[in-house]
Amino acid sequence: MAKSKKFSSFLENPIDYTLLITILLLLTIGLIMVLSASSPTSLAESGNSYKYFVKQGIFAAIGIVLMTFISNIDYRFYKKFYKISYIIAIILLGAVLVIGSRINGAKRWIFITKSLSFQPSELVKFFMIIFYAGILTKNRDELKYFIKGWLKHLAMLVPIIGLLIIEPHLSASVVIVGIVGIMMITAGCRLWQIIVPGVGLGIPIIGVLIFKVQKFSHAIKRITTFIDPWKDKLGDGYQVIQSLYAIGSGGLFGAGLGQSKQKYLYLPEPQNDFIFSVLAEELGFIGCLFVIVLFAIFIWRGILIAMKAPDMFGSLVAVGITSMIAIQVIINIAVVTSSMPATGMPLPFFSYGGTALVILLCQIGVLLNISRAGKRN
Repeated sequence: MAKSKKFSSFLENPIDYTLLITILLLLTIGLIMVLSASSPTSLAESGNSYKYFVKQGIFAAIGIVLMTFISNIDYRFYKKFYKISYIIAIILLGAVLVIGSRINGAKRWIFITKSLSFQPSELVKFFMIIFYAGILTKNRDELKYFIKGWLKHLAMLVPIIGLLIIEPHLSASVVIVGIVGIMMITAGCRLWQIIVPGVGLGIPIIGVLIFKVQKFSHAIKRITTFIDPWKDKLGDGYQVIQSLYAIGSGGLFGAGLGQSKQKYLYLPEPQNDFIFSVLAEELGFIGCLFVIVLFAIFIWRGILIAMKAPDMFGSLVAVGITSMIAIQVIINIAVVTSSMPATGMPLPFFSYGGTALVILLCQIGVLLNISRAGKRN
C-alpha cells in the first residue's frame, strides 16, 4: 500500500512547464515550416501540396500522445534494462545491414511498409544513453582508472560505431560519440582522458578515412565542396549554394512566411536537412534568432533537470538527451550555413521524418519525467 502511495505522489509532481512550452513551440514552428518548405516539392511529386505536412502532423500527434504517456512512467524503470539496451542496439544496427534498404548509397533505413520506414540509428542513440547512464552509475568509482575505468567503457562503443560506419552513417557516429563523451565527463571522467585518446585515435582514423576517400570519391567531394562550393556549383556544391542564397536573401525580417523562392525546386528536398535555410529566407535573422533562443532555452532547462535529478542515473539520462539534441542542432545549422562539410544531419522538431519525430518526442517524455522527479526532491 505504501508503495502505491509513493507511486501516486510521484505522478502528482508538476513537470517542467517551461521545457514543455518550449518543446510545443518548436514543434509548432517546425510543422509550419514543413508545410511551407515541402509544398512545392509535394505538389510536383504527388499533386498534393499537403502530403508531407499531413504525414508529419499525424506523427507529431502520435508523438505528443506517447510523450504524455511516457512522462508518467518513472524513469528509474529503464535502469533495469540498461544491459539489454546495448544488445538491442547491436541487433538493430546488424539488422539494417541485412534487411535494410539502400538509398543514396547508404543502408540506414528499414521499411516497415512501402511508405513507412525508420532509421534504427535514431533508436540506438536513446539505447546508448540508457546503457551508458546505467553502466556509468554502476561503475562510477572506476572512471579514475586507465584500463578498467574509462578505457573499458569507451571500448564498448567500438562495435556500435563500427556498424554505423559500415552503413555508412558518419553523422550518427559523431552524435553518439559526442553524447557518450559528455556523459562520461559528467559522470566523473577527466577531460584529458577524453581528449588525449581522441587525438591518438584520430590520426589512424583519418588515415583510414583517407584510404576510404580514395576508394569512395563522394567523401572527398564533401570536403572540397565545403572548402569551395562554387567550384562545382551545378554538382556537389549546388545544395550548399542554394542554401546560402536562401539565407542571404532573408535579410533581417525575411521575405515572409510562405514566400521562399529557393524551395521552388531550387533547394533539393527543402523539408529535410536544409529546412533551416527556408526558415531563414522566410523569417529572416529575427526568425532564426527566435528559433535558436528556443533551442537555447531547451538546453538550459535540460541542464537544470540534470542538476536537480534525484540520482546519478536520472542526471546522466537528462544530460544524454539534452546533449543529443544540442549536438544535432549545432551540426545542422553549421552545415546549412556552410560552416562545416555536409553530414546529412536533421534539425530536431523541424526536419521531415515522422518516425524520427515520434522517437524524439518519446525521449522528451523521459526528460519530462526526470523533471517531475527532480521537483519532488
